Amino acid sequence: KIIHKNENVKHEGFGGTELLIFVLLIRSTCYFYFKNYMDYLSRLYEREIKDFFEVAKIKMTGTTKESKKFGLHGSSGKLTGSTSSLNKLSVQSSGNRRSQSSSLLDMGNMSASDLDVADRTKFDKIFEQVLSELEPLCLAEQDFISKFFKLQQHQSMPGTMTEAEDLDGGIFSRQHNAGVPPPVSSEKDMIRQMMIKIFRCIEPELNNLIALGDKIDSFNSLYMLVKMSHHVWTAQNVDPASFLSTTLGNVLVTVKRNFDKCISNQIRQMEEVKISKKSKVGILPFVAEFEEFAGLAESIFKNAERRGDLDKAYTKLIRGVFVNVEKVANESQKTPRDVVMMENFHHIFATLSRLKISCLEAEKKEAKQKYTDHLQSYVIYSLGQPLEKLNHFFEGVEARVAQGIREEEVSYQLAFNKQELRKVIKEYPGKEVKKGLDNLYKKVDKHLCEEENLLQVVWHSMQDEFIRQYKHFEGLIARCYPGSGVTMEFTIQDILDYCSSIAQSH
Repeated sequence: KIIHKNENVKHEGFGGTELLIFVLLIRSTCYFYFKNYMDYLSRLYEREIKDFFEVAKIKMTGTTKESKKFGLHGSSGKLTGSTSSLNKLSVQSSGNRRSQSSSLLDMGNMSASDLDVADRTKFDKIFEQVLSELEPLCLAEQDFISKFFKLQQHQSMPGTMTEAEDLDGGIFSRQHNAGVPPPVSSEKDMIRQMMIKIFRCIEPELNNLIALGDKIDSFNSLYMLVKMSHHVWTAQNVDPASFLSTTLGNVLVTVKRNFDKCISNQIRQMEEVKISKKSKVGILPFVAEFEEFAGLAESIFKNAERRGDLDKAYTKLIRGVFVNVEKVANESQKTPRDVVMMENFHHIFATLSRLKISCLEAEKKEAKQKYTDHLQSYVIYSLGQPLEKLNHFFEGVEARVAQGIREEEVSYQLAFNKQELRKVIKEYPGKEVKKGLDNLYKKVDKHLCEEENLLQVVWHSMQDEFIRQYKHFEGLIARCYPGSGVTMEFTIQDILDYCSSIAQSH
């Protein structure tokens, strides 16, 4: 006898140890049948699934072999051991009824021209295809196991096994050594253990595929995070404890880790950026990369469950961008600091305005303010005092007024009389003013980059600043030299014409 009989013990609920022995024998027979079934299917699935992932990798890297189909049922037809017996059954997957007698989605039917799109879009399609193939396959196998082995009708009873061990402390250990399976707490646990055995290669193969996608392009982690999160969410809605849900959840941890690494790497690259000392700075590489990242992310994460992860990443990235733009501006030798700040923050402001990223609204306003401040600073610094001697003359006039001399009495001061004023004004005929403005335009053109196209904006601001200075001089002449008839040798209209002509000639 396999189990030592104890005549003095009766198992309440079963009526005797004879029935318990019978139950254990039945469990032992089922276990061996389960084990043989799992061993056979695991070998069969492992070969087919590895081939399937290999084709996916080939398609991702662009070395597509048209002779090899991309589908778990598409090429060899091997995976029919369990599902062929279930050709009348179908499984529910993502709200769609899918018959297991038909093949799964077969991307092998797509020609190279169908996949001749941007690499990232191609990757997204292939990765989604992989998940879409695996999901119904796992659900179908789980459904088959449950129905074929009648696990739903013969659920394991945890209390029974505990009481069996109470009959004789050595009974179950001897039975386990003889091949009886360890106690399983529930039908779901048994199914999950069988699924783990049968599909043991899925998780490592998925991780390998994810590593490849990350190696091809770190921005692929955005696609993978959204796709994997959605499939995990779908699987958990069906059964949070299922093999599919658990496996995809484990892989999602890796995907999220890669996404975080992608963000950290971008910040590190910002900190390590080196600029040329011989050429103008222009738009910094990490500013352009942030624009690319944000544009891609907004299209990928639209209505996605993991939007919160993206918003956190945005906050880290934008802070890194702001800090490192200023760092580069301070270190720049060829391009003025104000130009580096003005051009890059203008680019950031334009990007955030176009993409309308709600969590970066404060940063958008900050970028606009920095752009405006440094534009004004650059204009004032570069324009300087185009009428330098006239500037110095009126600075002296204002100094006398500050000392208490009345404005209308300044002209009686020897150094600031009408004759001295006329002498200084004659040094700035319209021809010389235009020449000075032309040289200024050339200098500004050398500082600014073409890609941001701010030359005309800066030039218009300089025109406005020059006119402001002109009006200031006119006001001082009117107040300090009333009725003298002294005027500048060029007008505001002349300034407008000079600036327009210079801009059109370059």
